[in-house]
Amino acid sequence: MGVEVEIVSPGDGQTYPKTGQTVVVHYTGTLENGVKFDSSRDRGVPFKFRLGKGEVIKGWDQGVAQMCVGQRARLVCSPDYAYGSRGHPGIYPFLLLIFSDLYRLNIRDSHLYRYCKCGT
Repeated sequence: MGVEVEIVSPGDGQTYPKTGQTVVVHYTGTLENGVKFDSSRDRGVPFKFRLGKGEVIKGWDQGVAQMCVGQRARLVCSPDYAYGSRGHPGIYPFLLLIFSDLYRLNIRDSHLYRYCKCGT
C-alpha cells in the first residue's frame, strides 16, 4: 500500500516542499483501532523535520511532499512505510498508522529555519 494521502481541505495549491527543506506540521497519530499514540497538538508545539532526509518514517517523507502550505490531510501509512518490523516505543511492529488532521503550516529553508519562529 505505501502511503495514502486523503485531502481534507486544500491549502494554497502552490507552495510544495523540496527535498532538504524544513517542513512544519501539526498532527495526531493513531493506530488502526483509533488509539492515539502521539499528537503535536497535545504538546502545543508543531513538529518540524527536513524532507527527504530520513528524519521521519518513509510515509511522512513521501506523503508530506505532496502537501502544499495550509493543506489538511489524512495519511495512512502501511507498516513498511511506518515502523515496519522494528516497531517503535508504544507501537508494535507491523502496524498500519494513521495521521489524521495533518496540517502543513510552513516550509523553511534549513539554513534559515533556526532564525524563524513558527506560528500555530
